[in-house]
Amino acid sequence: MEHEILPDGYSDESSEIASLSYRQLIWRRFRKSRMGIISATILIFFYIIAVFADFFAPYHYNDIKMHFRHVPPQRVRFSIEYGFHVYDLTSVRNPETLELEFTSDPNRTYPVQFFYQDHNGKRHLIGSAGPMFVLGTDRMGRDLLSRIIYGGRVSMTVGLFGVFISLILGSILGTASGYFGGSVDICIQRLIEVLLAFPTIPLWMALGAALPPGLHPIVVFFGITVILALVGWGNLARQVRGKVLAYREQEFVMAAQAAGGNHWHIITRHLLPGSYSHIIVIATLSIPGMIIGETTLSFLGLGIRPPMTSWGVLLEEAQRVTVLLHYPWLLFPAIPVLSVVVSFNFLGDALRDATDPYSD
Repeated sequence: MEHEILPDGYSDESSEIASLSYRQLIWRRFRKSRMGIISATILIFFYIIAVFADFFAPYHYNDIKMHFRHVPPQRVRFSIEYGFHVYDLTSVRNPETLELEFTSDPNRTYPVQFFYQDHNGKRHLIGSAGPMFVLGTDRMGRDLLSRIIYGGRVSMTVGLFGVFISLILGSILGTASGYFGGSVDICIQRLIEVLLAFPTIPLWMALGAALPPGLHPIVVFFGITVILALVGWGNLARQVRGKVLAYREQEFVMAAQAAGGNHWHIITRHLLPGSYSHIIVIATLSIPGMIIGETTLSFLGLGIRPPMTSWGVLLEEAQRVTVLLHYPWLLFPAIPVLSVVVSFNFLGDALRDATDPYSD
């Protein structure tokens, strides 16, 4: 029996690749990106904590304890006798600044318990009957770690909702612009150019300032989401338009037109599916911009408003020079902002490479 002669460069790996679907090829390429996997893991971790903020946060984000204002980060200790525990806090007023200064009192210890049940009957991952402020407190004695966790729920949700609205607007208008062309294309492209002509931050500020000051925090939240989406859909629409222009002249589209397919059928069954991978990548890279936009508006006092909290609200409270000198722990909210933004950028880069699985 003669052996089949394989062409040069053919291997078992090539045979395996040829048998995989496009989605399987994308996943196979994505798994090779170490930074993409790490970034996806970090983002999943942040979103799980944000969704279950009530469980992971030791306190409610608006739990005010004025007698514990500006407590520096506490150390959770461990010993054979007490297990995990924290010391009680004693305060002394500084005669120069007239501010309370806190020191640990080792004579009184409080155990740190897992699945702690507070006085309201709610369960928390960790908690203690005594003061336990791992990242310190703010000017109203609120636990900073809890406010960061609850703030992540708002900031990261704004990014998802904002990109979702941008995807709808950008996909529909970009597809219509590329497919129909003519006056439709001209009108949509001129509208995009007008939006992109405005500087981003001043436009955000103008639209954010247009929200009435007496609105409910939830209404403000959705208002900020819509503002970010309305400003950010133009780039996506342009890129979808370019994809549609390339697909519009392909044989399968012309065959669908010759077979009597209507515009809706051609767009939804032939043009948009070919742009899905590109849209997902653009959406992933757009979420950090939405998060930065919300953080910027809240930092400037035009976004999410107290008593609701977000990462931008927390950073707005830390913008005074005295904070850098006396209470530097109030800058901790910048860490999750940077972590999430960088992770989304690495994930977007990994997805962009994975959606072209045949490249080297």
